[in-house]
Amino acid sequence: QVRLVESGGGLVQAGDSLKLSCVSSRRAFRTEAMAWFRQAPGKERDFIGTISRSGGNPHYADSVKGRFTISRDNAKNTVYLQMNNLKPEDTAKYYCAAGAVTSSLPQYYLNWGRGTQVTVSS
Repeated sequence: QVRLVESGGGLVQAGDSLKLSCVSSRRAFRTEAMAWFRQAPGKERDFIGTISRSGGNPHYADSVKGRFTISRDNAKNTVYLQMNNLKPEDTAKYYCAAGAVTSSLPQYYLNWGRGTQVTVSS
């Protein structure tokens, strides 16, 4: 079982930036596609972005394109989510996930972290 631990969430104001981290406990991290999702209270879990095992070709949801950037450091078993120009509608719990292939669909990711809360005030 892959253990994923997110960190870096917090309370910020609109326009601020945050960088989330997700550390994997598994040595095979570099063989896995990684993704970020988020879920606001009462809403479904939404895709944010995904990155391939090599770190190339990140793909983003339209709602965050141009503001959020996913990167990874395979030497540190860590994937990052840099979030700029945050908006109140970005308020949610943010989850990282690991899977065999990149996809925007949550069912393709078998391993999930417990999430980190991001709250953006107006």
